[in-house]
Amino acid sequence: MPDNSTEQLAERFKALGHPARLRLVALLAASLDGEVCLCDLTSSVGLTQPTVTHHMKRLVACALVKREQRGKWAYFSLVEEHLPGIDAATLGGLAQLDAGQRIADQPKRGDRGLGNRPGACCPTVSEESVI
Repeated sequence: MPDNSTEQLAERFKALGHPARLRLVALLAASLDGEVCLCDLTSSVGLTQPTVTHHMKRLVACALVKREQRGKWAYFSLVEEHLPGIDAATLGGLAQLDAGQRIADQPKRGDRGLGNRPGACCPTVSEESVI
């Protein structure tokens, strides 16, 4: 393995060495949609939004996770080919053990209503709101 690849792999293992980041990657793996909004990750791990944002930046920086900006909402998904020797099914099982439920099993954003609940920050786009 060339030196550069060894360093990249070491950075990925280092990123997964933090329990919060491993939990976040597991939750992404458990998502049926393959992507999760930052607000759903925050509510699922019980950390503050700035803390989750910090951990997600670390995961994006080492290419374990990709980030997509949609308006003011950030969505994250795994880059499975960069997971060092860990398959998504294993991570999904870890998320079920750790969180007790999958993000995808929670009600969809539009069904959650308003308030300080998961997904309340991510309004669904209705036909009436499209101009």
